[in-house]
Amino acid sequence: MTDTTETPVADAGEKQPKSVRVVLLALMIAMMLAMLDNMIIGTAMPTIVGELGGLEHLSWVVTAYTLATAASTPLWGKLGDMYGRKGTFLSSIVLFLIGSALSGMAQNMGELIGFRAVQGLGAGGLMVGVMAIIGDLIPPRERGKYQGMMAGVMALAMIGGPLVGGTITDNWGWRWAFYINLPLGAVALVAVSAVLHLPKKRSKARIDYLGAALLTVGITSIVLVTTWGGTEYAWGSARIMELIGIGVAALVGFVFWQTRAAEPVVPLHIFRSRNFTLMSVIGFITGFVMFGATLFLPLYQQSVQGASATNSGLLLLPMLGAMLVTSMVAGRVTTNTGRYKVFPVAGSALMIVGLYLLSTMDTGTSRLTSGVFMAVVGLGMGCLMQITMLVAQNSVEMKDMGVASSSTTLFRTLGSSFGVAIMGALFNNRVQDVMSERAGALGSKVTEQSAQLDAKSLEKLPVLAREAYQHAVSAGTHSAFLLGAVVAVVALAAAVFVKEVPLRGAGPKEDGKQDAPAAQPPVVEAV
Repeated sequence: MTDTTETPVADAGEKQPKSVRVVLLALMIAMMLAMLDNMIIGTAMPTIVGELGGLEHLSWVVTAYTLATAASTPLWGKLGDMYGRKGTFLSSIVLFLIGSALSGMAQNMGELIGFRAVQGLGAGGLMVGVMAIIGDLIPPRERGKYQGMMAGVMALAMIGGPLVGGTITDNWGWRWAFYINLPLGAVALVAVSAVLHLPKKRSKARIDYLGAALLTVGITSIVLVTTWGGTEYAWGSARIMELIGIGVAALVGFVFWQTRAAEPVVPLHIFRSRNFTLMSVIGFITGFVMFGATLFLPLYQQSVQGASATNSGLLLLPMLGAMLVTSMVAGRVTTNTGRYKVFPVAGSALMIVGLYLLSTMDTGTSRLTSGVFMAVVGLGMGCLMQITMLVAQNSVEMKDMGVASSSTTLFRTLGSSFGVAIMGALFNNRVQDVMSERAGALGSKVTEQSAQLDAKSLEKLPVLAREAYQHAVSAGTHSAFLLGAVVAVVALAAAVFVKEVPLRGAGPKEDGKQDAPAAQPPVVEAV
């Protein structure tokens, strides 16, 4: 059993305005750190390999970070529920900054991979901490006001990441791609320490180490399968089959153990809420579609439409801009009316339409046309990105806010892993098939190592091979986006069954209309 004691706090309604603004600024900085890191590092990777060597281990620089982030996400959420949100969040920031500093000082590729794993462990707590603390501070009815801010940070990270990474690497050196996290993280650390005052918790329950271990093994196996499948190893290879077997066994064991653990890492009772389960499904699909789109759209525009790779982040501006605007509108409407079901339904429908339109692009599609298609997808994502978290948090009791936030984040992360892997496999196979059809043996040789060619490699190709590759990329993106549209139908089906439960903080609630008992949110004390 858990014995939790909370310190007395003041009334939230009187104290919120001054302190919440300061805390939210610090939370947005932390959120940006978590999202920006991989975007920046991607641009610096060629320079890093040039200095440290170890090209054969290059993929592990990203994989180690992704694995550590995904595996630690549920644990951070549970620790916040058990021992207090503030201390747990500060610990994740400190761990992230330690990993950043060590990564910047790495002397070889092995050290860099290890330090990136440390950084990823901290990053797992940053996103969860931000979402859970916002869930603690602001009632769901009022949370919509801040959705635009969170969507803006996400858009800024995706657009600005490659630009910032390139600028830092060219002018200060690749190590500053990691060191830049230190001053930003220090600001977030000081602001959260000084201004955020949440109830303190002391839990006598033991951490569910067996559950944590089983979940970590299961998530690690899934991410490795989606990362290695079709690239490092064939999908039917013994190594991939072993990982699938280990992952399935670990996750089945985890679910079995969670029904018996005194303080489970992920309490299965949260999935009894229909809305929470549906939001987990929609979050998974959103991650699947979004990260697949952000991977293939720049590739299409660079290879087929001749856009510059230097400004690759700007190529996504129509999608991200539409996402930002829609997210702000959805947040305001939700705050003013207390109604939200229309957004998952409309968002899923727009996502299906937008992905289908993207699948129609060919070698003759103009940038304006592709920009309009991207904007339709962005409108759909804007309706879904923050609403899924808001409804999920509203569907559980306050004591489960951390695990609800971490579970929703984890499903989105896993969705992105599956999206990149499955859409990527489909894209690669289609590109290689079309290259063989149009350019024969030369086409097969060109894409033998990779179906994704950089700008320099593309320029060196003979005219026949280059034109064949452009047609191949168009065919590959057609298949990938068509798959995305089909998968998005699942999100629409889930959205239709969402039950519009009154949001906490929305005034009197009707009997029988709430999935989970509503609890008053904790408060913030202004300093």
